[in-house]
Amino acid sequence: MAEQDLHHIAFPTLDEAQIAKLGRCTGASAQRFQDGQMLFRVGDRNFKFFVIKSGLVEILDESGETAKTLTVHRPGGFTGDVSHLTGNPAVVSAVARGDCEVYEIASEGLKQILSRCPDLSDIILQAFIARRQLLREPGNFTGLRVIGSRYSQDTFRIRDFLAQNRVLFTWLDLEANPQVNLLLQQFGVSESDTPVVACGRLLLLRNPSTRKLAETIGIRRTPEQVVYDLAVVGAGPAGLAAAVYGASEGLNTVILERAAPGGQAGRSMRIENYLGFPTGLTGSELTDRAVLQADKFGALLSVPTPVTGLTFDQAYAVLQLDGGGSVVAKCLLIASGADYRRLGVEGCERLEGGGVYYAATPNEAQLCRGADVMVVGGGNSAGQAVVYLAGQARKVFLLIRGDNLYKNMSSYLARRIEQTDNVEVLCNTEVRQMHGDSHLTTVEVENTKTGEAKTLETPALFSFIGAVPWTDWLPNAIATDSRGFVRTGPSLKQSPSWVAPRDPFLLETSRPGVFAAGDVRSGSVKRVASAVGEGAMVVQFVHEYLKDL
Repeated sequence: MAEQDLHHIAFPTLDEAQIAKLGRCTGASAQRFQDGQMLFRVGDRNFKFFVIKSGLVEILDESGETAKTLTVHRPGGFTGDVSHLTGNPAVVSAVARGDCEVYEIASEGLKQILSRCPDLSDIILQAFIARRQLLREPGNFTGLRVIGSRYSQDTFRIRDFLAQNRVLFTWLDLEANPQVNLLLQQFGVSESDTPVVACGRLLLLRNPSTRKLAETIGIRRTPEQVVYDLAVVGAGPAGLAAAVYGASEGLNTVILERAAPGGQAGRSMRIENYLGFPTGLTGSELTDRAVLQADKFGALLSVPTPVTGLTFDQAYAVLQLDGGGSVVAKCLLIASGADYRRLGVEGCERLEGGGVYYAATPNEAQLCRGADVMVVGGGNSAGQAVVYLAGQARKVFLLIRGDNLYKNMSSYLARRIEQTDNVEVLCNTEVRQMHGDSHLTTVEVENTKTGEAKTLETPALFSFIGAVPWTDWLPNAIATDSRGFVRTGPSLKQSPSWVAPRDPFLLETSRPGVFAAGDVRSGSVKRVASAVGEGAMVVQFVHEYLKDL
C-alpha cells in the first residue's frame, strides 16, 4: 500500500454526525484541556481515547534523545492505536496545543464503539492498524532501545522476544553503531553490562530475563482468578482462531502463550497459499490481525506465560503456570504447537542465537546482509526462508538430505528457488559440525552419496528440519502417539487408553472437555489454513460440551 494511502487511512476525519453517534454509543461528554496540558504520556496504562471537537492535539515520540512530532490531530481526528485493545502501555504522548475540547472515552467505552457501531468500528480499527504500520517504517519511530553486541546470545534473545511480540524497538549494535559509546556513558553503564534496554533517557534494564522484560515494559497481562469457559494453551493460528470465535460467541476466554503469538507461522515472511490473499501476506500480519480481533471481542492473551502442568478438579481443567499460579477452565484447547527440531551436531546448541537460527525474519536478516548463509531443510518453511534470505544475503546454500527439491516442498516455491541466481541447492547433503567461539564462523557438510566433505564459511545457519510437539506438560490422562502428538477422535482407537469420543467431537482428546488442534494434534495437516479451521471448529464442540456440562 502506498504511504500516502496508508496515511489517509491512519488519520481520517470524523464528521459531525459520526462524532454525535460516537457520543451516543458511549455517553461521553466533552472535556477541556489547556494549552500544553498532557492528555497522556508514553508508558501510561489504561490511557483514554480522545476525539477532538475543537483545537489541536500533538502526538509526540518521546522515546528518542529528543521529542519528535509524529502528527497533529485536528477537529474530527482521534488519538490512539492498537495499544488500546491489547492493553499495552501507550507508545506515544499527546499534548494539547492551544485550548482544546475533546470527547474523553475510557477503554470500556471504546470497546462499546467497536462492538455496537460497525461503521465507526471499521474506521477506528483500520486507523489503528495503519498507524502501527507507519510507526514500523524505518526511521519513523525509535521505541525501546536495545544496546548490545550482534555476537551476544542475550542480545539476540531480547531482540527476538521484542520482535516476535511486535514491540516497537531500535537495536544499536555495539560493533557497528557510532552512537553506542556515548549512550552507554549517558546511562552510566559499560559494554560488560550489555545488553541493556532503554526508553528515551531512562535506562530500564540490564540483561533482563524474558519475563522481567515483559513485565517491565507492560506487555504481560495476568490471567484473572475466575473459572474461564475456555482456556487455550498456545497462540498460534489454531489457538488464536479458537479465541476469536470463542470470545465473539460469548465464551470467557484466556490464551496462555509461552513465547509470542503466531507460533511458527507467525515468523513466516511470506504465506502465499492462504485463501483470500492472492499476493500473499506475512505471518506477522496475519498474527497482528488475529490478536487484534481476539482483543476486540474480549479474550485475554497472556505472554509470556508457560504452562508447566495440567490436573483436573472434577470436570474442570487446572493449568499450572511457570512461576506459580494457576488457571481454571471448564474447557481446554491444547494448541501448544511444536518446537523446531535441533540438528544434533557438535556446536549447534552452543551457537543458538549466535549464528544458528530457527526463523528467517528481519531480526535475523540484519546479521547476515551481504554474507553467505545456509538453510537446512526441504519443506515449505525452508523454501520460504531461502526466498526471503536471497534478497538479503550474497548467497544462500540450501542443504537437503534427498535429491529432489519437489518431494516435500510446494512446486511454486521449488521453481522460484531454481530460478534464483544466488541460491545453490546442495542435494544429498548433511551438516556434520559447526565451529565458532562466541558466534558461528564455519560449517562442515558432507555429501552422503559421494562422501565428499567440505567446509563453508558462514555467519548464519537457518535450520528447518521438522518439529517436535510441545506436550511434555501433559499428564498421562491425555493420550499421545509414539512421537508425542496428541491423539483426538478416531486416532484414539490406536491408543491403549482409548475412550470413544462422542460424535461429532472429532477434536476431543481422551479426556472429555479437552480438545487439541493445530500442529500439536496427531494426524493434523501442517498448514496455516488447516490450523485456523480446526481452531474455529473447536468452538462448536465447546458449546456442545458446555450444554452437557
